[in-house]
Amino acid sequence: MPSLIALTVDECERLLRRGTFGRMVVSTPDGNEIVPVNYAVHDDTVVVHTSADSRLARYADGADLVFEVDLVDEERWQGWSVIARGRGRVSSDYRAVAPVRPWAAGDRTCEVQLSWDEVTGRKIGAAWDAEDAMYSRRTVR
Repeated sequence: MPSLIALTVDECERLLRRGTFGRMVVSTPDGNEIVPVNYAVHDDTVVVHTSADSRLARYADGADLVFEVDLVDEERWQGWSVIARGRGRVSSDYRAVAPVRPWAAGDRTCEVQLSWDEVTGRKIGAAWDAEDAMYSRRTVR
C-alpha cells in the first residue's frame, strides 16, 4: 500500500493554479457548508464567481475560508489534494481580480476571493506526475 507524501508549498501552488474546479468551505449559521465551484487563481488568491444571494456570498466576507482541489485516479490508487486557508473577501465588482466563467446559469456577478495565508497538500503514489494527470490546466496571471 502506498504512503502519503507531503507536497511542497511550490507544488501546492502549481496545482492550485492549474485547476478549474474545487470546493470552498464556508461557515454559516447552520454549520459548515461545502460549495463546489469553478475558479481561477490570481497571485495568492482563489477567485470564484457566484450569485449575490448565495450562501457563499452572504457568509464569506471577512470569514475564514478553506478551499480544496484534488485529483483521484481510482484505478491506479493514486491522487493528490491541496488545501488553501485564508480570509474571504466579497466584491460586487465582477471580474475585479480574475476572469472566471461560471458553469451554472444565472446572475453570477458577485466575486468571492480567498487570499490564502496557508497552503498544504499531499499525494499518494510516487510514480506519476500530478500536474500531467490533471483533467484541465489553466493559469491566470
